[in-house]
Amino acid sequence: MDDDEPPKPPDAAAPADPPGKAHRDAELRRLREEREAERLQAQLDELEASRMPLMDHLVELRNRVMYATGALILGSLVGLAYAQQFFDVLRMPFVDACQDAGLVCKIVLMKNPFEGVFTYFKLALLSGALLASPVVFYQVWAFVAPGLYKTERRVVFPLAVSSATLFLMGAAFCFYVMLPFAFPFFIQVLGPEIESTISADGYLSSLVSMLLAFGASFQLPVVIFFMASAGLVDHRDLLKGFRYAVVAIFAFAAVITPPDPLTQALLAMPLILLYGVGIGVAWLVSTKKRPPAP
Repeated sequence: MDDDEPPKPPDAAAPADPPGKAHRDAELRRLREEREAERLQAQLDELEASRMPLMDHLVELRNRVMYATGALILGSLVGLAYAQQFFDVLRMPFVDACQDAGLVCKIVLMKNPFEGVFTYFKLALLSGALLASPVVFYQVWAFVAPGLYKTERRVVFPLAVSSATLFLMGAAFCFYVMLPFAFPFFIQVLGPEIESTISADGYLSSLVSMLLAFGASFQLPVVIFFMASAGLVDHRDLLKGFRYAVVAIFAFAAVITPPDPLTQALLAMPLILLYGVGIGVAWLVSTKKRPPAP
C-alpha cells in the first residue's frame, strides 16, 4: 500500500432510531388493541342485553304481522271503494298502445263468470298493498331492529322510508315509462292482423308481475347498504366492479324487458344510477377492514 494514498473514510453508520421510539410504537399498538377489544366487548354486551327468549321473538313477530296485516286490510278497503277507477288507470297503457297501433283491443272475462269479482278483489288487494307498503316495510325493519347494534337501529326508520320509496319509484317507473314502450311490442309481436283480446285476470297478473319486478330491482341501494354494513364490500370494491355491474344490469334488463334496445336501456340507466348511489352509501357505512398499504 502506497504511503501517499489518503486513508479511506469510515463507512457512514445508519442513523440510529430516536431514543424511546420503539417503546412508543409498542405502546401505541397496545392502546389500539385495547380500544379495539373494548369496542368488541361493548358490542357483545349490547347484543347480550338485547337477547330475547324464543317466545318473546314469536310474540314480537305476531305483533308485527298483525300491524302489517291491519294496514293491508285498511288499504284494501280504501282500494275496494275505488277499484273500478283503479282498473281504468291500470289499463291505460294497454288501451293507448292499441290506439297508437290502430288496433281494437279488448279486456274480457274469459276463464269463468266469477273472474270479474276475483279481479275486483285483486285490484283492491293491489291498491291496499301500495297504500300500506310504508307501514309494511317499517314493520319488517322494526322486527329486525332488536338484532342490530344501537348505532344501526337509528337507521331503521330511514331504511323503511327508503325501501318503500324505492319500491314505489320502481313501480311508477315501470307503469309510466316502461309499459308505454313495451305494450306496442307485446301487442304487435305476431303481426297487426292478430286481434288482441286478453283476459282481465291475465292482464292484471302480468301487470302486477312487472310492477313487482321493477319495484324489487330498485332496492339495489338497500341491498348494498346491508352488504357494506356487514363488511362484505366497500366503495372501492364497487368502483372496481363497476364495468361488470353494468354488464350484469344490462343482462338483467334484457331478461325482464322486451327484446328492444330502447326498453332495455330505459331500465338499465336508472339501475346504473342507483348503483352509483350504492357506491356513496358504501362509502358512508362500510365496515370492511383493509390491510394498511405497505
